[in-house]
Order: sequence, then structure tokens, then C-alpha cells
Amino acid sequence: MNTKKLQTNIQTLRGSIAIPGDKSVSHRSIMFGALAEGETTVTNFLPGADCLSTISCFKQLGVHIEQDGQHVKIEGKGFNGLKEPESVLDVGNSGTTIRLMMGILAGQQFSAVLAGDESIAKRPMTRVVNPLRQMGAIIDGRKGAEYTPLFIRGGKLKGFRYELPVASAQVKSAIILAGLQAEGETTIIEPEETRDHTERMIQEFGGKIEKDGHTIKVSGNQVFKGTAIHVPGDISSAAFFMVAAAITENSEVVLKNVGLNPTRTGIIEVMKTMGADITIEEKTSEGEPAGDITVRSSRLKGTTISGDLIPRLIDEIPVIALLATQAEGITTIKDAAELKVKETNRIDTVANELSILGADITPTADGLIIKGRNKALNGGKVTSHGDHRIGMMLAVAALITDGEVELADPDAIDVSYPQFFGHLSQLIK
Repeated sequence: MNTKKLQTNIQTLRGSIAIPGDKSVSHRSIMFGALAEGETTVTNFLPGADCLSTISCFKQLGVHIEQDGQHVKIEGKGFNGLKEPESVLDVGNSGTTIRLMMGILAGQQFSAVLAGDESIAKRPMTRVVNPLRQMGAIIDGRKGAEYTPLFIRGGKLKGFRYELPVASAQVKSAIILAGLQAEGETTIIEPEETRDHTERMIQEFGGKIEKDGHTIKVSGNQVFKGTAIHVPGDISSAAFFMVAAAITENSEVVLKNVGLNPTRTGIIEVMKTMGADITIEEKTSEGEPAGDITVRSSRLKGTTISGDLIPRLIDEIPVIALLATQAEGITTIKDAAELKVKETNRIDTVANELSILGADITPTADGLIIKGRNKALNGGKVTSHGDHRIGMMLAVAALITDGEVELADPDAIDVSYPQFFGHLSQLIK
């Protein structure tokens, strides 16, 4: 396995970087561009492995897509223009691709097989399979379609009312995509508000969707029109540099064009609660709001993170745990059992890897308890476990270690942030 010696014992971070495009928005721009009629152009697209898997799947479904770095042109086919794939649709490591594709394929008049890598093969799919079956889709797979590969025979779907047992943007989005192809109206009730990129993008493509509190309604037989999409920087990627600046002495980092969708800004609220010095200059508000974020080194204090905040920062919890190691007092993270079914069991993985570096961190059934100490961590040999967010978190942790840190499987970071190490080097002074 490939390993990388990380930069350690860094004195200061200074400068500005443009954060790569948002992964969630990049995925959806390809999907909705393919399902729209006419041409869609996408700028600041994230050319990471996950989003490239989405492009590959739609090419197999007969959609003409031209991708040149961060620029993508899609010749949309409409909901009825996709063709049956000749081979298995490989989603790679992308949970977003497979779960949203399930919703799209459920309403198609052909059959398809979805599969991915070893990590995807371990991730539960019944939370999407069950509601799609209730709508009329025929889905089979390993252990009753709990795991991939999944065989989907699309067909006539009927709208229905569904209460999500767990707050999940991926499950919600899959049902919405199926509902757009169903007869009648589909109603979804969320236990907590989750990221609303799907709802916003439907409107950008000229579609209609209603939202009232935690209730979402969508009707079938809509027609989308191709459009121009600009993808803001990914706040989940920006989070690693926000934390890096906050915990490294004498630092000031400016992150350009970061998405500020209110369903994703929980990381900012938590950092401010903990005492982080953060200022925001908003730039755009149409479609996906975005702006520049400036973070300076700060004295931090522990906090409790739970409840409706969790869905708004679920992907940032690994790096928040690192932040908490440098805060005074105890930080408790609760209601985050969803972390167990990410690319890894992130509760256990975060606790194990940060403990190797000397952090006082204890996993619980639904979160973590971190005792802060506001001093350097130790060196050690750590691994990303093939999880991009764990890899980036450990690279940031290395900045404040006294000893050498060696990271196994650093290439996992390419899934969402291929330029990560280059951007980190730019900021080190």
C-alpha cells in the first residue's frame, strides 16, 4: 500500500486558495443535465473520482458528455431518452452516485445492474430499496438487495407518502428522482432538514417542487430544460483548511468561492460556538449561495454537537473531532450513528487514528467524546482506511504533531480533492 510522509510541526498557515467544486452539486449537475432536454454547461465541476463515476454511468446510459477538467457539456436526453446499458454501471466509491442512480433507474423502462468497489459493497442499500419498491420498482441483489450488486428493473411508479426513518439527503434525493417519474404526487417527510441541493437544482432546471418545513412534495411528468450551472466550492473540503487555520498558531487563511447553503453551514456555527475567529463575505445568493471565508488561529473551547445540527455537518465530523482535541474542555458529539455507514465506520476510525496520534478520544454508540488539551499531538503511523475525509483529517492533524506522521493510502483523498496536498503546501509558510 502506498504511504506518504506528512508535513509536521508547522508554525503558520497564510494565504488564499480557491476551493474545488462542491461534490454534491457536481454529481447533481450531471444527473439533471442528462435528464433535461437540450444542452447543459457546468463550470467549476469537481473532477474527482466520485463525480467522474457519475459521468461514466450516464455515458453508458447513452448521454453525450464532454468533460475538460472543470468544464462539462451535457447533451440532455430527457427522462425518456436514456438507453439500457450494455454492461454493469460501476459507481466506484461513490455512495451519492449509486443511491441517486437507483431513484433514476427505478422509473426507466429497462433493466440495469449497479455495483461499486469493496467499500460500496459493504454499505447498506435497503434504506433506498424499500421506498422504491413501495413505489413499484423491482430491485434485487445480495441479501435481498441490502448490498450490491443491485439489479433494477424499472417500470411504472406511483407517487406515495413516505416518512424517512433517518435524516439522509441521499435517500431523500433518490425518492425525489423516482417521484419525478411517478404517476401522481410523492410526499416526503424528513425527521430533520438535510442538504437541499436536489430541490434547488430542480428549480434551476425549470422544474417544480414544494417544501414546507420538513415536508417535500413533487409531481411526476415534469420536463426539465438544459441550463448553465456554476458549482460553488465545497464547504466539506473547505472545512479541513478552516480547522487547519484555527489550530495552527499565527495563521490566517482565506477560502474563495465556498458554498454557503444553509443546510451545509453547521461547521461554521460549531466553530464559532467553540470560539473560532471566522469572517464571511457573501458573494452570490442565486441558486447555491457562496462567498469567501477567512479563518484565523483561535483559542477554542469544548462544546456539545447533537440533534438537528448533525445532518448539516455530518461529513465534517472527522475534522471537527480533530478541532476538539485542541479545545479547552470536553466536546461531545451525539446523534451521529449515520457515521457508521459512510466510506468507513467513521466513529471508530476517527477515534482509532486520532488516538494513535495521542488524542484523548472515546467512541460511543452514536458519536464521540473528546477531551481537549490544546497542545501538540504525537507522531505515528496512520491510515485513511480508503476514506478521503479520514485521509485529509489526518493530514491536517499532522500539522500540529511533534513527531513524524506517515499516512497509508493517501490516494483515497483524490475521490473529492485531487489538489489537496498542493493547496496545503501553498499555505505553509
